[in-house]
Amino acid sequence: MVSPPQAATPSHAATIIDQFSRQAEDFAKSPALHNAAALSLLVEASGPQANDEVLDIACGPGSVVVAFAGRVRRSVGLDATEAMLAQARRLAAAHNLNNTQFCQGDVYRLPFAAASFDIVSCRFAFHHFETPERALAEMLRVCRPGGRIVLCDAVASDDPAKAAAFNRMERHRDPSTVAFRPLAFLHQLFLHAGLPAPRSRSYQVPAERERLIAMSFPVNDDREQLRRMIDASVDGDSMGLATRRQGDTVCFSYPAVILVAVKP
Repeated sequence: MVSPPQAATPSHAATIIDQFSRQAEDFAKSPALHNAAALSLLVEASGPQANDEVLDIACGPGSVVVAFAGRVRRSVGLDATEAMLAQARRLAAAHNLNNTQFCQGDVYRLPFAAASFDIVSCRFAFHHFETPERALAEMLRVCRPGGRIVLCDAVASDDPAKAAAFNRMERHRDPSTVAFRPLAFLHQLFLHAGLPAPRSRSYQVPAERERLIAMSFPVNDDREQLRRMIDASVDGDSMGLATRRQGDTVCFSYPAVILVAVKP
């Protein structure tokens, strides 16, 4: 028997709202989140049709919702944080869209009837989920048969030591992070949910140390510790992010994957 979806623990839910309320404005300005090529890759991978209805969960500042809106009949975004939703509505208004909708809600208890959407997506949020299998189950519930489930996230190295170092840095940088998981873990989520093996597309999200630190709200506001963790990862690429010195800063890349499967 499958257990009913459960909400995030109160403390973790509060951490998410705190982090993303503070990050909302910078997220809305982030070139990485609005990168046209990356958004196009995700949209094209999902195979949108003109009459489709799309839901993007943990939609943040609305980049994915807006990217879909020009290709489908209706594009809906859900997020736990009202500050993010305000940015998303502003983005949709700037594009003069009249087929978008945004609502506040819980990814573990989506406020939609079963089989309501043709495409259900989630980008760069699964690493914040304490029980990702429950979020995927809710995505599957509200997706119509023959619809597409689309999961995009950064992935951790298959090397456990590098994955652990990456996650230590990210949990310090953003305390709402639970864990970035290896690609094999995400594949297993699909299979355990009863989905076929997903199609996969990969790309890199570039990052630069000082810009990342400037838009982060680390544990105890300790940016120096975050800087030290990033700098220390250069030797031996200890986080598995191709970290390298570039002039007076450090650059690296988050390896991202887009997984798409059709609901039977």
